[in-house]
Amino acid sequence: MAGPPHSFFDLTRPDLAALIASWGFKPVHADRVWSHIYVGGAGNFEDLTGLPGRLRARLAAELTPAFPMVAQETASADGFTRKFLLALADDRRVEMVLMRFTGRMTACISSQVGCAMGCVFCATGQMGFTRHLAAGEIVAQVMHAARVLRPRARGGIPADHRLRNVVLMGMGEPLHNYDAVMRAVDILRDPNGPAIGARQITLSTVGVIPGIVRLADEARPVQLAVSLHAATQAERAALVPVAARWPLDALIEACRYYAAKRERRVFFEWALIAGRNDTPEQARALGRLLRGLPAQVNLIPLNPTTGYDGAPADRTAARRFQEILAGHGLPCTVRQRRGLDIAAGCGQLATPKG
Repeated sequence: MAGPPHSFFDLTRPDLAALIASWGFKPVHADRVWSHIYVGGAGNFEDLTGLPGRLRARLAAELTPAFPMVAQETASADGFTRKFLLALADDRRVEMVLMRFTGRMTACISSQVGCAMGCVFCATGQMGFTRHLAAGEIVAQVMHAARVLRPRARGGIPADHRLRNVVLMGMGEPLHNYDAVMRAVDILRDPNGPAIGARQITLSTVGVIPGIVRLADEARPVQLAVSLHAATQAERAALVPVAARWPLDALIEACRYYAAKRERRVFFEWALIAGRNDTPEQARALGRLLRGLPAQVNLIPLNPTTGYDGAPADRTAARRFQEILAGHGLPCTVRQRRGLDIAAGCGQLATPKG
């Protein structure tokens, strides 16, 4: 390798073994190095015992455990949510969120700086697209969350304060950055590393059809969530501009293909906007649209952003919507909202562009 150190978090375990072998050392050393960073949570190689000194020096010279620098940390008033503004090596910034629910801690991570999809009610979409994140930059967010929780875990904190779930629902469209995201998923799933179970990793897409089909064909063992938000093409295109490229009918067909090939259900996300997509007519249209598809609908009352003047649906409308879907045989939940007072809710993450 030439130039500045590369991120350790960009490497899979086989990559690390091959790299160490290419330096003339035994590849078996890779397991010790891997465990030192991922299990031990170390931020350097210097205090890694049991390795040749020359190997430690080579690791330190050419790789870095690139934990992100925290530019800002904000906690919600209820104590359930913490938002981190993370500075990347090129001084770009992304936001990630750590949330506590009953029985679990969830890290909501980003896959891009900004987003090119342009959903009108989403703060990330409103800021536009800057660049993709590398796999290591995605993994580093999870490692940051684990590091934040580690002191508490060592103090005997209950299991519901340990990192259990990772959701790619932060800034960016994961399927627009497919290769880096899947490489990151492979690293996160490594049983000797972060060891995040496949069913504890959820990828949220606005409906990038080629990516959904590729997920199915490659048998990627992650949970798929599709941001739908409307049950007719015209209404969806008004909220989600990429629906003009990937129309609703084709998207649902891709979801049916995915569900059949992977033999698992698809989660559909629906931001409930008062007077727009929270009506009984939209609920009934959604029931018809998803008929026969193994699915679950997650309703999320719209979270406010400065670039969109829609209002969240009230409890009565949400309950009515849920009851109509139940009549169509569709499981449906109204998601708990977290971190609204610190702009950490779904669709609220954003950083200044540039």
